[in-house]
Amino acid sequence: MRVYGDSISGNCLKVKWVADHLGRKFEWIETDILRGESRTAEFLALNPAGQVPVVVLDDGRPLAQSNAIIIHLAEGSDLIPVDAYDRARMLEWMFWEQYSHEPYVAVARFQVRYAGKPVSELEARLVERGNGALQRLEDGLASSSFLVGSVLSLADVALVAYTRVAHEGGFDLGRYPRVQAWVKRVEAALKIA
Repeated sequence: MRVYGDSISGNCLKVKWVADHLGRKFEWIETDILRGESRTAEFLALNPAGQVPVVVLDDGRPLAQSNAIIIHLAEGSDLIPVDAYDRARMLEWMFWEQYSHEPYVAVARFQVRYAGKPVSELEARLVERGNGALQRLEDGLASSSFLVGSVLSLADVALVAYTRVAHEGGFDLGRYPRVQAWVKRVEAALKIA
C-alpha cells in the first residue's frame, strides 16, 4: 500500500497512525501541499479533488478522505466497536470532526503556523467555533476515558489529530483538562509523540 500524505497534516497522520497501530506495511510518499504537489496531473489522476491523504491499495485502487481510509484500514480490528450502537457513536464523532472541529481548529492552526497570521488577526467566528469544538470534546469526555467508552476507537484517532496541536492555532488546551488528559491517553495508545 502507498500512502500519499503531507506530514504537517493531521488528516494524513491519522492514516499513518492507524496503519502503524495495526501493523500494516505501507510506503509513505511525502506530498507537500504547500508546494502544490497535490495539484499535479499525476496526483489528480489518483484524487481529482487534489487533497491528501490518498492511499493506493495493494490491488491498485485509490481511496481518498482520511476518515474513509482509516475505516477501511481498521475494518475488523479493535479500533471499530463491535456493538452497532457504539460503532454508530464512533461514526457520529468522526462525522462531527470533519464538519464541526477540523474546519475551525485545523484552519486556525494552518493560518497561524503556516500562513503566518497572528492569532490576534484570526476571524472571531473561527476562534469561537474552535473553542466550541474543544468544549464539546471536554463535555464528551466527562464520563469516559475515550470518546466511545473505555477503549480507543477511530473516533479518538480522528479527533486527536488536530486537537493535539490546537495550541499552534492559538487555542489554550489548559482550558480543557479532560481533553489534555485524553490527548495523552490517545498518544500513548498509538505510540505517538
